[in-house]
Amino acid sequence: MIDITHEVEDTVNKSGLKTGICTVFCTGSTGSITTIEYEGGLLEDFPVAMERLAPTDAVYEHHLRWHDGNGHSHVRASILGPSLTVPFVNGKLTLGTWQQITFIDFDNRPRSRRLEVVLIGE
Repeated sequence: MIDITHEVEDTVNKSGLKTGICTVFCTGSTGSITTIEYEGGLLEDFPVAMERLAPTDAVYEHHLRWHDGNGHSHVRASILGPSLTVPFVNGKLTLGTWQQITFIDFDNRPRSRRLEVVLIGE
């Protein structure tokens, strides 16, 4: 899990736009974008919750077909989704006090990732 809030805020600030929406999108089918309170307890709780929802050691048809062992990664990423849209007003993201934008890589091996940030506004 990587807190990307500051990078997204920088993109909004540099755009010169004042009001609009910001969409962050992860290319790839085993990564997700979400919001979370990015603190130690939740950084431990979240992977445990994902393990309950889509256990690593469950039987996945994807793994049986491709033998890559990451069926759980695809399921977890599908549950959260690849993108997040956040409004911004007066050039600032409208996130709550304890809400950070987070990229989560669910894959079982390192991958090169690219995140796209698209702004629409005035």
